Amino acid sequence: MNRVIFDKAKKDIDKLPSYITRKLLKWAEEVEMSGIREIRKYSGYHDEPLKGFRNGQRSIRLSASYRAIYTERASGEIDLIIVIEVNKHKY
Repeated sequence: MNRVIFDKAKKDIDKLPSYITRKLLKWAEEVEMSGIREIRKYSGYHDEPLKGFRNGQRSIRLSASYRAIYTERASGEIDLIIVIEVNKHKY
């Protein structure tokens, strides 16, 4: 399983608090070890499909205030699009 981190997401990651970066990297490692479909079963990440202009994308919760938004390719690769700080449902 490979992952692609878009330039925007790389810049976002550099600005994150260290505990958020650690959780994101832990999620990425778990996805590589077990596959995204297995990790989606873990309730702690609150992995969910998005709607509206983000239809086709999914998000995980890194904390109450941070979300990582990604897409999954048919090949199983993950494209990390953006990491954002949110207010309730502002993404």
